[in-house]
Amino acid sequence: MHRETMKRRCPWVDTEDQLSVDYHDREWGVPVHDDRKLFEFLVLEGAQAGLNWTTILRKRENYRRVFAGFEPKKVASFDKKKIGRLLEDPGIVRNRLKVESAISNARAVLDVRKECGSLDRYMWSFVSGRPIQNSWKSPGEVPVASLEAKRMSADLRRRGFGFVGPTICYSFMQAVGMVNDHLVDCFRHSEVR
Repeated sequence: MHRETMKRRCPWVDTEDQLSVDYHDREWGVPVHDDRKLFEFLVLEGAQAGLNWTTILRKRENYRRVFAGFEPKKVASFDKKKIGRLLEDPGIVRNRLKVESAISNARAVLDVRKECGSLDRYMWSFVSGRPIQNSWKSPGEVPVASLEAKRMSADLRRRGFGFVGPTICYSFMQAVGMVNDHLVDCFRHSEVR
């Protein structure tokens, strides 16, 4: 384990929190092409707005449980009664707007699938199907949004998605590997390249 702690990681990682370390080391920045997983990250990034990502990571399993494993068709069918139960569940962020947007986003995902074939094909079109490889040396260089994230945000909003501002979209893009924003001295930078 001592060798593990010697690895250079991105400075945002809380090395005292194994959940944060595991997320960084195994998931963050790895290209995701699964519709359910992409929908999961879209919901979680929206839920994180104004909160710490570690808070969301700790609630992630609860989100998977109450949001039907992030199966868009099931989530799209949630009614007012289900929303009421969700708002009483301390295992998720109990914000009505965020909960309702997750459900309306599921409906929008179904529309995207009809038009584009898959959420994967649609989302990855904003980066021409290939991850953007950045070479940041310090955290101050990493942007909070990009031109691609702004385009994604505008198009998602046009399609009826909520909690998809440019900053949330950029965080989503980082999480699902559409951009490689591991710092160059982080051991994961070359691994996800």
